[in-house]
Amino acid sequence: MSVALVTGAAGFIGSHLVERLLAEGLDVIGVDAFTDTYDPALKRANLEVARRHERFRLLELDLVTADLATLPEVDVVFHQAAQAGVRPSWGLEFRTYVERNVMATQRLLERYRDSRLTRFVYASSSSVYGEAERWPTPESAVPRPVSPYGVTKLAGEHLTLLYGRTMGMPAVALRYFTVYGPRQRPDMAFHRFCRALIRGEEITVYGDGRQSRDFTFVDDAVEACWRAWTRPVAGVYNVGGGSEVELIDAIRILERALGSSARLRFEPTPPGDPARTRADHARLETDFGFAPTIPVGEGLPREAEWARRLYA
Repeated sequence: MSVALVTGAAGFIGSHLVERLLAEGLDVIGVDAFTDTYDPALKRANLEVARRHERFRLLELDLVTADLATLPEVDVVFHQAAQAGVRPSWGLEFRTYVERNVMATQRLLERYRDSRLTRFVYASSSSVYGEAERWPTPESAVPRPVSPYGVTKLAGEHLTLLYGRTMGMPAVALRYFTVYGPRQRPDMAFHRFCRALIRGEEITVYGDGRQSRDFTFVDDAVEACWRAWTRPVAGVYNVGGGSEVELIDAIRILERALGSSARLRFEPTPPGDPARTRADHARLETDFGFAPTIPVGEGLPREAEWARRLYA
């Protein structure tokens, strides 16, 4: 019986990944610090299904301060834990990003550097590209983050690959492109938009709404995690949704799904938000035998329905 360790297990992607691993027959150890970045009660609710499963065990600890020698031996580590969010990463909060995105990653790598791991899968981000040099953006593009958050995610990625090269750890970094779906964090755009539409509140849009993103449904992100472990792969891979959509068009999809008209307020674009992202996922298709399958037109209504239940 294989054993997986998932950090950030109570988070958005982490909780979906935990359920997938349990469904595949693994024993799963979830690690989460339940920080107050957003309501910890929402995070605990994310694990409602997993905690009823006999093959799931939750460890509540902080990767920055805990004695990681207490972590058990496992077959695979999925390092999902991070301090997320582009806009809050400026200013005094940067220290928190360094601790949770860089130091926590280094400490986890040290814990498992001499273990029997078959894979260490690091959750990176398309934020490492910043204003990309071309679109679709391949993994070979020069990373040029435009936010402190992107800098720390790139640092964690470099550490992971460094341990892979020098310590022989079987390391993979997945660069997620704007993941969305049920359980999305309350600060993320689609969650905020759904909540506002349900409550009849105003939606703040930064810029003119014509910025575009390569949106990735959470099930596709989880599938990429699974294949990062089950395929003989290493290095960096883009995980993009395969469909670039302008923000204003995504809002229209949510309006139709929720049967509500948006009241929009436009604000200046804050620093750190690139105008466009689009993944080249040719390498993912070749090495993982997989391409994202859920388009925005299907995925957004699924998030909207989840939000409707949450805010009923």
